[in-house]
Amino acid sequence: MFRLPHLTTALTATALLAHGAAQAEPAVIYDMGGKFDKSFNQAGYEGAERWKKETGKSYIEFEISNPAQREQAQRRMAQRGADPIVGIGFSQGSSMEKVAKDFPKLKFAVIDAVVKLPNVQSILFKEQEGSFLVGMMAAMASKTGKVGFVGGMDIPLIRRFECGYAQGAKYANPKVEVTGNMTGTTPTAWNDPARGAELAKSQFAAGVDVIFAAAGGTGIGVYQAAKDAKKLAIGVDSNQNHVQPGTMLTSMVKRVDVAVYNAFKGVTPGITNLGLKEGGVDVALDEHNAKLVTPEMKKRVDAARADIIAGKIQVIDYMANNACK
Repeated sequence: MFRLPHLTTALTATALLAHGAAQAEPAVIYDMGGKFDKSFNQAGYEGAERWKKETGKSYIEFEISNPAQREQAQRRMAQRGADPIVGIGFSQGSSMEKVAKDFPKLKFAVIDAVVKLPNVQSILFKEQEGSFLVGMMAAMASKTGKVGFVGGMDIPLIRRFECGYAQGAKYANPKVEVTGNMTGTTPTAWNDPARGAELAKSQFAAGVDVIFAAAGGTGIGVYQAAKDAKKLAIGVDSNQNHVQPGTMLTSMVKRVDVAVYNAFKGVTPGITNLGLKEGGVDVALDEHNAKLVTPEMKKRVDAARADIIAGKIQVIDYMANNACK
């Protein structure tokens, strides 16, 4: 990871080592939690790596460790001529708006935020749709009729996950009880596995036997607690089924990797919204959870997915309604 005081030197060296300083390289800026959070940031990293492998070209990257670095990193990369510059996470929206205005000839992309400028692509996801499907799976897998949710930072985006999850759970079982907790109100909530484990244990003690964690690196603590308690957990963003195989029911995959990969290939200014129809979100099925997902569960989820895409099931978007009901 680059250290910001040496970022200019690092970027210069990277550019020279690639194809010459005159050729622009794309750049990706990971947010709090780090690129190896096994979740949101890591999905972005995997998209960048896929682009690198396919093209044989290099890219620049930076991991944010404090809020002040967001604008600094974006600006330094723009000064070096990086193009496009991709910011991962809603927190990068305001700084990108400033930097993109100052560098109108460069292209930018931001994930989970909207920046209305002619050189910026805003990439959003319909998290509620994928969360609806994992909510269904949680309710169908639950033996107690009680399912839980652990969110990271308490922001409308994470409430969107929770709201979709609750709707899906109640769609599969109208009598299900849904318990939710948020980890905190600051960015540290994305990287607090100990607190995640604590919240999970509390929910398990109250009878919950399946928990969906939408909490970045904090979710690792939730998954470990589920493994220890012989309960079930649901991953988020990346396919996390392999993290604790045998107790990971599924993962709500949010294709940040596809977003970064596509942005590196070429930015399309404006708003891009990715849901089930666009392949932007879905549930993860693989060898790690094959024994946990019954044919009936898969059949009902497949039917619900088709109905959401067709508009027969309308999933409430918390961020559009500022409420879940």
